[in-house]
Amino acid sequence: MSFGFFRTPTKPKPAPVEEREHVVAGRSLPLKIVENDRARRLTLRIDSGGRGLRITVPPGLRRGEVEKFLDRHQGWLEQRLAKVPNRPQVRPGIKIPLRGVPHRIVHEPSKRGTVTVSNDEHGPLLIAHGDRIHLPRRIADFLKREAKSEIEALVAKHTQALGKRAKAIRFKDTSSRWGSCTSEGNLSFSWRIMMAPSPVINYLVAHEVAHLKEMNHGPKFWKLCEELCPDTERCKAWLKRNGGALQSIAFE
Repeated sequence: MSFGFFRTPTKPKPAPVEEREHVVAGRSLPLKIVENDRARRLTLRIDSGGRGLRITVPPGLRRGEVEKFLDRHQGWLEQRLAKVPNRPQVRPGIKIPLRGVPHRIVHEPSKRGTVTVSNDEHGPLLIAHGDRIHLPRRIADFLKREAKSEIEALVAKHTQALGKRAKAIRFKDTSSRWGSCTSEGNLSFSWRIMMAPSPVINYLVAHEVAHLKEMNHGPKFWKLCEELCPDTERCKAWLKRNGGALQSIAFE
């Protein structure tokens, strides 16, 4: 005799994922094919900034059907991606924003591998030291450090106002969302948000902290978000208009 309710529950298996490249109008993009038990049809999504493609498929679907689906939507992909700017590569001479202010990247190899903020007669600078090959990574690491310092302080401010605590704060380079909050109270943020203006950074943190109390996007959530960040509507609109350009910057 066995009693099912004494059995240790099994964890659900992660959805099978296939990753490969797909060429659209001469651009080779990462493609993820993800099986979802709840999917009843194929859905195609372009990641923010045109950084990749994702197809969600019902379980057990033959890959030949996926190829036909891609062929049928090739024209749609070309039209949509034509509106996405080419991914600017982080390198000396280009400008990237820091808290919304464009900074020109300067490479000074003679010093140790750090990044400093400065100014010259032409405006703000991000000066990257060390070997040229490591410059994109060093700029990305600099943004991560800035994000950790500023966002952790903003989380402390907003959680105190809300009367809730965050269990953990993590920083990622996500292509489809700027932040998230789990039911356990774990907050995640894209460090790329440090390129947005300071009020937008504050809005993003307020948005995710508000989820500690309201795990939805209903009226109560938005009311709470407005209380934490009165500039919510303007900042949300800014991120919708400009977020893709920030996501498109290549730090590889």
